[in-house]
Amino acid sequence: MAASLQPKLVLTGPKAARFIAAGLGTGWLPVAPGSWGSLAALLLGWWIAREAGVLGLIVAILLLLPVACWSCRVVLVELEETDPGWIVVDEWLGQWLCLAMAASVGELSPAWLAAAFLSFRILDIAKPWPISAVEKIGPAWWSIQADDLLAGLIAGAMLMGAALWL
Repeated sequence: MAASLQPKLVLTGPKAARFIAAGLGTGWLPVAPGSWGSLAALLLGWWIAREAGVLGLIVAILLLLPVACWSCRVVLVELEETDPGWIVVDEWLGQWLCLAMAASVGELSPAWLAAAFLSFRILDIAKPWPISAVEKIGPAWWSIQADDLLAGLIAGAMLMGAALWL
């Protein structure tokens, strides 16, 4: 009887997968879901970096990556699109990677956060080569993550270069 009184938290299945793939719901906002997802990720990433440092943010990326792949794999089975706009968990990964790299060379001031956000978003939206090539490699549940991770890596490298140059 006591077991039936305990709340049950189920984190598997289509509902949880959709919520995770949607970046905890930020992908369901009506306009520019990728930007909203990136902004939410930026704020949470800033907090993680402040509390646990760059290493903590890297651990968060490594923990989120398999969950992101799983959630996309589950939801894409039900969809005809291979990369719907409301899936923004990939923006979380790319933004966090960019932020981790930026935090490794500079203080996360409002200007530095804005630079991390803008540099990642520009690359994620424009998708210059090789980002455009990576989004076509492998199954959709992986390529959704891969192009944003590469955009985050390139944006982070650009910010690191700028910090070292300045």
